[in-house]
Order: sequence, then structure tokens, then C-alpha cells
Amino acid sequence: MGAVVEVKYFNTFILKKTISSATSNAMWNGSFGIPQTIGGYSRPGSDLGDPGNWAIEESRIRGGYNNTTVDFGVKAYLVEDEPNASNRINSLIYSGIFNSRTGINRTNVFSIGENITKSVDPANGSIQKLYAEDNRLIIFQESKVSRALIDKDAIYTAEGSSLVTASNLIIGDVQAYAGDYGISTNPESFAVYGYQKYFSDANKNAILRLSMDGITEISAAGMIDFFRDNINQFSVPSFPARLIGGYDIYNKQYVVSIQKNVLLQDLSYETLSWDERVKGWIGFFNYQPDQIFNLRNQTYSLKNAGLWQHYTTRPTSFYNTTYQSSITFVLNPEPEQSKSFETISYEGTNGWQVNSITSDSVGAGPSYENPDGTGWVFTQDDAAGNMEATPPVPSIRSYTAGAFDNYGNEYPATLFPPINYAGFNRKENTYVANLINNSSAAEAEVVFGDFISGIKGNYVTVVMQTDGVTDSAGVKELFSVSSKYTRNNGYEQ
Repeated sequence: MGAVVEVKYFNTFILKKTISSATSNAMWNGSFGIPQTIGGYSRPGSDLGDPGNWAIEESRIRGGYNNTTVDFGVKAYLVEDEPNASNRINSLIYSGIFNSRTGINRTNVFSIGENITKSVDPANGSIQKLYAEDNRLIIFQESKVSRALIDKDAIYTAEGSSLVTASNLIIGDVQAYAGDYGISTNPESFAVYGYQKYFSDANKNAILRLSMDGITEISAAGMIDFFRDNINQFSVPSFPARLIGGYDIYNKQYVVSIQKNVLLQDLSYETLSWDERVKGWIGFFNYQPDQIFNLRNQTYSLKNAGLWQHYTTRPTSFYNTTYQSSITFVLNPEPEQSKSFETISYEGTNGWQVNSITSDSVGAGPSYENPDGTGWVFTQDDAAGNMEATPPVPSIRSYTAGAFDNYGNEYPATLFPPINYAGFNRKENTYVANLINNSSAAEAEVVFGDFISGIKGNYVTVVMQTDGVTDSAGVKELFSVSSKYTRNNGYEQ
């Protein structure tokens, strides 16, 4: 008569079979296979050339690596009365410890009989990022950043010495940093250097720094409008996007890349850097990284599964594509005074051109070209070039690109002395050019357009760029820019 006997203990193994190329014998764990007397396996002829394979793995939680014997231990499987998963988006859980003296590793053991969880306020959203620093654990939620004391001795040593405290408290009380800032759902924006941590809060259009003085909104340093406009476009629920952050250890700068639509591989992105030494955003870059990190004092980035080391070639070459450096700035002496800017000069190296120079606008006025008087126009002076043309036409050519001779030859053709310069010319170790007005006639203007020199306005916005032809692989320096101007007739305040 049959009987049912309860199994008190069981264990399972998955075996890896390989075939010796010399003998065509099955090999297991360095032996000549499992003897047929204890249930060895057959070797079909079709498998002889194939290593083919199963992995050797003991299913017990505490199964040892390369053990020669197996004894009773933790059951391979436990049946839960209620096998439903519980997702606690605002809770921390910690495992057993690693004993560095004995080598016993229980970091994969989570005892259900002990209180091994610590929760934070669920009103602040899910936990997105954890960062351990000294004896603190920094917790980044969607709308809050907090810190908790942690007993690292208990976590990492547990050697029974005086280093271990009598308390079983692994994670202490959670204390929030001042300010309602979090990391939203962009943990990829996190970067750290020294005691400074950088991250973004897309819900508040902010880039933040966590340091010894707490949380500071560094995006407010002259860039409020920029981050508001770009992150607002970024945070569209239907378009997966990301904020990639990293620390450039070469230049000591935090780099953040706002990438608006990753799913459609949208080329619309903004990559810029923050420099702690000047407390400001210092420049934009023409690259869209997937990740930024440092290794052995070098800065690397990942792009399309490729690894790229930075600062090994010319500074404006990214991912095998070379870009021209440009800078935009404002000339605004005597802000309350209307002026005519007659020249522009710079101190630096050869190879800079002026793409455009434009005055401030006098504001909206009626369009007299329309019979009904509808429409509004904005009047301003400019010496703008045409960078959309092929090849691009700057408003002021560089010293090299603007060279020509008296025989009708222009750079890059061979020139014969005397050499003339249509753009910048050298004078007393600086590069100088006249400003030629290229604007249209304004209402009631007596002398206008390219009949006169000078750009009229309270201030002018200048865009300068490397020309791409003067020592194209070299570094260009721009030390200072100035302009000679005269005051216009009129009322002074």
C-alpha cells in the first residue's frame, strides 16, 4: 500500500556540461564526468563539438562557492501564504553584514524576522537616489533631500571588536535638508566632487548643489530664464527625456546635458557647465553624452555604446566631429547714453571673426508699409552676416580669411604683395576692424544703411567665432574685446 512521506530537506543543482576536445569525454568540475553508476548523462554525438552548457549553481541562499561537500542548510524554497509583492517606493531595506575577519558574507540575506526597514515621508515621492558619505546616507526623493546616520562599522566589519557598538541600529533617524527640493525622476543628473553634490529638480526648473552650507539653486546664477524655458520643454510626460549630469575632473566643472526627447533621438539638446571657482555657468558644448564619469584623473563619456576620452584632441572635437568655438557678449559702456559704435578690436590670437553685431531694439512701432496700419516692426542697427549661406558670410572676416591683393586674388588663393585686409587688420598687436552699418532705413532717418559707418544704439550684442581656416587644429585665445564709440546727439538723462 502506498504512503506519503514529507520531505524534510531538499536542495537542487544546475550542472554545466562541457566536452573535452581531446577525448570527447564529458567534463564536470574538473573531473571526467558523472559516473553512469550514479545516474550520469548520455552524450549524443551531435553535442561533441559543442561546449554546451548549463551553469553550476546551488539553489541554497547560503551555498558556498566550490564547496566539496553539501550539508543541510536553509531551505531552497519558501512558500508564502500571501505571495503578493509589496512595492514600498519610500522605504529602505538593509541586509545582513559582511564579516571581513571570517569572510562570511551575508549581504544577500534579508531576515524577515527582524526590523530591517526605514521609511521616509511618502508625501515627498519615491526614493530615486542613495549616496553614502562618511557616516551619512543621503536620500534623494522626488521632492525632498534627506540624510540619515548609518553605522558603517556594523555594516562592513562586525568583527566583534570595539568597533562594533552595542546598538543594532543600522540606519538612524532621517533628517530633511532645508528647502523643498528633490531630484524629481532624474537620478542620472547626480554628480559628486569632494563634498559637493550636484543634481537637478525638473519639477522646479532648477539645477542644485548640496554642500556644507545646504542646498543652493545654482541655476539662479544668471540662468533662470534659460533653465525655465529648456526644462519646461523637457518635462513633457509623453516624451521620454533625461538630464545627464557628470563632473568634469579635467576642468573642475559640473556638466549637465538637457536632452529633450531620447525616444525619437531628438537632436535638440543643451549641454553646459558650471564652474565653482567663478560661481557661474561658463559655456555650452556641442556634444550629447549618454553618461559622464571620471577614471584615473581622466574624463570620459559614453555615446551610442562607445567610450570616449575627453581632452585628447582639439578642445572642440566631440565624437569625431569638429565644431567652431563661439562667444556671445554685450558691449554696453555708459548704459544710459545713446552711442555710435564705430570700430571693434580684440586682443588675442589670429583666427577670430565676427558673425554678427546688433544694437538694442527701439521697440515696436507701426508698420507703415501696410495700408491699414496693422502690424508692428522693431527697428535696430546691425552689421549682421549670413551664416546660413554656403559658405557662411560673417559680418567681419578674420585676419587670414579677409586677405586680398591688388590683382583680384582673395584668400585662399595665392596672394601677391601688397596684401590688403577686408576684415580684421593688425594694429599695435591687436586686431581692429571698422563697423559697417548693414541695416535697413528706419522711419525719418536721414542717413542710413551702408552709407554710414557705425552701429547706433545704447548697447550692441556681438557674436564672435573661430574661422575654421586659421590653424584649424590649434587653440584660439580671446583675451579682451573693445570698441571705439561716439555719443549721439540728443537728450541725456
